[in-house]
Amino acid sequence: MKRTIPGLLFIACLTFGMASAATAEEVVTGLWKQVDPDTGRTGAWFLFYERGGVFEGAIAKTFPQQPGEEPNKRFLGLVIVKGMHRHGLEYENGSIMDPRSGSTYNAVMHLSPDGHTLVVRGYLGISLFGKDQTWYRLPDADYAQLDPAVKAAHPMPGHTAGAPHPAPHSAGAAPAR
Repeated sequence: MKRTIPGLLFIACLTFGMASAATAEEVVTGLWKQVDPDTGRTGAWFLFYERGGVFEGAIAKTFPQQPGEEPNKRFLGLVIVKGMHRHGLEYENGSIMDPRSGSTYNAVMHLSPDGHTLVVRGYLGISLFGKDQTWYRLPDADYAQLDPAVKAAHPMPGHTAGAPHPAPHSAGAAPAR
């Protein structure tokens, strides 16, 4: 009997620990890339962060859209997603701005249960009349590639003074992409 009780306590603790780990939901904070579905080119990276219980997203890196074209750096650091309130994997009551035109739209977002994809929907009036974009999560190590001004304005959560943790790779080897 004395051996059974510690064994049962161990199993109960292990089961409780696994259950609480399994119920931890993903959050939108971190780096995301937007890929043009027609061309397959990456348009931009976005950095999402939480401020006072509200989620926002800023343009973190831009890419040339035509061969030989320079990335459009004037948009770096521009907060285009604002006021998103989290309800589980859904983000609501926010707005998204088209940086090219300056037009602002209502917005909602849905984060996949595995945290790897984010569907961003901008719309006027009701969500039915909107457009979706699917964005893809980037590894935290990619934060090191951002412009220093972006890192200073929007430090990644858990990284002091905007500096990321070192990428996990062997000395002298390039980080995996």
